[in-house]
Amino acid sequence: MATRVWLTMLGAMLTAALGTAQTPAPAEWSQWRGANRDGISSETGLLKEWPAGGPPLVWQGTGAGTGYSSFSTSGGRLYTIGARDDVEYVMAFDRTSGRKLWETPNGRRFRNDRGDGPRSTPTTEGQFVYAFGGTGELTCLDAETGRKIWSVNAVQQFGGVTPYWGYSESPLIVGDRIVFNAGGRRASIVALNKTDGKVLWQQHGDEAGYSSPVLLRTGSLQQVVFFTASRGLAVDPRDGRLLWSYDRANNNTANIATPVVKGNRVFFSSDYGTGAALLDVRAAGNFATANEVYFTREMRNHHASSVLVGTHLYGFNSSILTALAFDSGALAWRNRSVGKGSLIYADGRLYLYSENGVVGLADASPTEYRERGRFQLKVGNTETWSHPMIASGLLILRDQDRVYAYDVKGKAGG
Repeated sequence: MATRVWLTMLGAMLTAALGTAQTPAPAEWSQWRGANRDGISSETGLLKEWPAGGPPLVWQGTGAGTGYSSFSTSGGRLYTIGARDDVEYVMAFDRTSGRKLWETPNGRRFRNDRGDGPRSTPTTEGQFVYAFGGTGELTCLDAETGRKIWSVNAVQQFGGVTPYWGYSESPLIVGDRIVFNAGGRRASIVALNKTDGKVLWQQHGDEAGYSSPVLLRTGSLQQVVFFTASRGLAVDPRDGRLLWSYDRANNNTANIATPVVKGNRVFFSSDYGTGAALLDVRAAGNFATANEVYFTREMRNHHASSVLVGTHLYGFNSSILTALAFDSGALAWRNRSVGKGSLIYADGRLYLYSENGVVGLADASPTEYRERGRFQLKVGNTETWSHPMIASGLLILRDQDRVYAYDVKGKAGG
């Protein structure tokens, strides 16, 4: 009898272990736009509709400072950048309670007529956090303590020209290096050793845009895709060699949206009356070419990037939420939704955050716009340009100094 009980218990333990192995934990939102820089969360079991007034508020806090930086998360901590007085700070908050854990100075405060403070989002990897301030200070910190490990300044070291609305890019890690758009005449694109900050290479002469790079893989060739102040381009992360470039989606004012990658195709989009293009990228050995598949004015992304779900892109065509067939550019639908803003995707739904503090939930459907709930934040006098993120069942929103965590799983983030 005891043997039978033991075998039953052992079977249950094996089943639980196998079940755990078959259901990996969702990837953390460890950098700008999530684990894959595509605006997509892998979390499941989220609420399909919100109650009147929105999902439950788990916590709200202050102390994020002035700025438009969004959040990343890893190891139970939330990371962002904010300004106070004349200094910008990299900050860590406890994800469960919103309590600030540490803050570390990161260069002087960026000042501008459309709002002061940092714009980029920290990138996390293992025990490190990488943050890029509005005036060009790129810093590596210890994730647990906030201790500064190394720091370089894009203006002082690479001759970069601070963009009119500040450095806004969130740096990308590729293997043993971190790559970013410094914007110098002979050091536009730069690769640093991620461990000690030493320069590995510096190439090209484009001024910095406001977009963040993404990784494209074509066979054995890795390509890092940038949207600089004047064009889209791809470089080889090993040496910075230019692989291809494309300038039709450039608007000559502010290229902001992150490129969208699917397979060997790249989607660029910008506002100010310009539009979007899909490129087909082909590689042979160490060489690559990019050819235009289509150009459209039906998706003009301003400060928010589109998300690709299945066969369709969802994004703000200036101020109108729009669904577009990715491979053909055919318009599926348009809707004013919550108003101009940003969006991410999780578990069949689009999470919408307007620049006026309206938060919405809608189906990611190519057939029509169907809203599943909304609520309104009490916001200040500046636009809510920080983008949303999802972590452990919590929807994290920022409005300058204020931070909100909403339970979108029905278990208070469990």
